[in-house]
Amino acid sequence: MENSSVQLNDLPDEILMMIFKKLHNITLLYSLSDVNIRLNKIVHDSIFTNRLTLANFVPSRLILQMYSPIYFAYPLSDLVLDRFCSHILSKIHQKVKWLDLESSSMERILLSTNYPNLVGIALYNIHLENAVHLFAGNIFACDSFALINTL
Repeated sequence: MENSSVQLNDLPDEILMMIFKKLHNITLLYSLSDVNIRLNKIVHDSIFTNRLTLANFVPSRLILQMYSPIYFAYPLSDLVLDRFCSHILSKIHQKVKWLDLESSSMERILLSTNYPNLVGIALYNIHLENAVHLFAGNIFACDSFALINTL
């Protein structure tokens, strides 16, 4: 076993799935989509694509240094968001069933592709009027949505 090395591609699919389940699905999709056909098949599995949280969260107790159940959402970096909107979402859009979004990037994400199997959306840090306009104006529709930390 001198100088032996095992690469990611050497591992069986079952082991890769076990490893990947321990990772955040947005990081996994961003990092491994379009690397090769085999990894695409694995990371585009519905286990990793049925619920996408396209926002970052910071517990308020870290910001205010006091206990609070409220979480503050902030957008993904422009680099990550660009890749998702231009490449990744169009490839997995039929598998997406739920989206967790924050207000500053939600319209871009929602309009980047069609989500035919979407059943719910959680919107964070959104003005109530914006949510009403987005859904009442038939720009976008789904079975249910939750407004969290509305402004």
